[in-house]
Amino acid sequence: MTDTYCANSEDTMTAYAPEYTEQIMHRGRVMMEPADFVPDWLDKPRKQKFYPDAVRVPMPRAAGGADASGTTAAAFTANDGEQLGDDLSDLAEMLLHSYGLIGRRLGIQANTDLGGLPRYVDAGWSRGTASGGGLYPITIYYVAGADSQLASGIYHYSPMHHAFQRLLTGDVTAQIRGALATHQEREAGGGYFVLGLKYWQNAFKYNSFSFHAVTMDLGTVLATWTMWARARGRRLSADLWFDEAEVADLLGVDNDEEAIYAVVPLTAMSAQSRPAHGSSLEQAATGAPSHPAQVRIADEEQSRISYGFDAVERMQRESSRAARLSDEARTALERVGRPRLRQGPSLDLPSPAPLQGSLVKALTGRRSSFGRFVGAPMSAADLHTLLRAAGEGGLVTDAGADTSASASIYVFVNHVESIAKGAYQFDARTGSLIRLVDGDQGRFLQDNYFLSNYNLEQAGAVIVPAIPTHHVLDGTGARGYRLVNATIGAISQHTYVAASALGTGCGVALGFDNISFIERLELQESGEKPLLIMAVGNELPGSGNYRAEMV
Repeated sequence: MTDTYCANSEDTMTAYAPEYTEQIMHRGRVMMEPADFVPDWLDKPRKQKFYPDAVRVPMPRAAGGADASGTTAAAFTANDGEQLGDDLSDLAEMLLHSYGLIGRRLGIQANTDLGGLPRYVDAGWSRGTASGGGLYPITIYYVAGADSQLASGIYHYSPMHHAFQRLLTGDVTAQIRGALATHQEREAGGGYFVLGLKYWQNAFKYNSFSFHAVTMDLGTVLATWTMWARARGRRLSADLWFDEAEVADLLGVDNDEEAIYAVVPLTAMSAQSRPAHGSSLEQAATGAPSHPAQVRIADEEQSRISYGFDAVERMQRESSRAARLSDEARTALERVGRPRLRQGPSLDLPSPAPLQGSLVKALTGRRSSFGRFVGAPMSAADLHTLLRAAGEGGLVTDAGADTSASASIYVFVNHVESIAKGAYQFDARTGSLIRLVDGDQGRFLQDNYFLSNYNLEQAGAVIVPAIPTHHVLDGTGARGYRLVNATIGAISQHTYVAASALGTGCGVALGFDNISFIERLELQESGEKPLLIMAVGNELPGSGNYRAEMV
């Protein structure tokens, strides 16, 4: 990067994450620096990293097609199966339906990008996973081990081509294992997914807000992969604490400009399940390099001018330092524990509506409603399903078995059968709602939403997950900010996919006045921070659309 927008030019390593949290919470009332920033849309970056000199390796297709992915219901059922394996055909399908291009967005809706969608240069592509602003800045690397079906090495997943691009040849899984805080528990042989993020791909639009947005994108990707693994009777666990600088050096990236957010170990295939020698999937065997390896192929930036933002750079420096989650930090996370249930009248919900169909169908049908809500009452059973999806939508990481355990789920009810309008807390243990605020909340919701692409009063309900961010930061340090936001991102992705399976509209937004929601829900004492809102409900039937599926 060639320059830096600085709100404070003093280079300090003091704890900045709590201050950044408050800037995010107050940005609806106090603009974040640089307040005069305007994106240069004519010089925007690509939506993925571009390696023009990398060899492209085509992906296989799974023999079973969409039906082999498992049911949506199974995707929401936790299990104790083995970690997701590195079967290449299965991983290819997972990548396609999580981050690959699966269709083109041409429906008539109320978002500001509608006018440009018919033009190819401004086309909107649908993906199974949600992303803030539709920017999709997560970079997916595959580190193939000795027992992988590809030649050992490092590959970049190109969503535009649905193909791997080889960046390095040789078995470097030992270097990844050495960087993990839990490396002593890992066995050699299986590969790894590594999730990185080049900040400029998002910061060109969102500037200082970027770090907050992209850390949620981490959670949406991991949530989709978690659902994919569960639907196949497997599990998925991600490491968020590791030596980030070491992994960044291996990948040949500047760790100030590209963060390395997560490492996902994959179980090695058994010898019986691997292709026979000479298969088109299996390349010549390659051993480990005799010295520490590093990717030498550089990506090519499309923007002529790119620069950093002080808030993003400070959060990256601060959150990348801790390579290990200490026992004290684990204890602190356990103390955060499950949220405190509030006092108030309780309303039992009907049994949740079942999730139907295959997971692939739900991922393919996932989209944001963008102004399509019609105000017709949704069923209480559907709302219960969505609240459960949100409440159980956490991740399994090296920080614990269920990151959503510390999240409270609140809901503003507008149009739901047999439920009075008002604000509630969801009690997942009893399947009930605890009433916190009586009366119509539609005007409050709309007055505290920044954008014009939703009329929140028309949504059946608005779900609000909240986490005591400062309590997590106190225990884990700045890297805990990534954990908090990844959890919130995962909650939103689980809700999106459940809504798709139900045939219910859903739209997630970050552009609201967080402080007003804290005040309305009286969260000051608990320290909980509402980090996004999820509008759900019935949509206008028969709205204009073009079918443009690609899979």
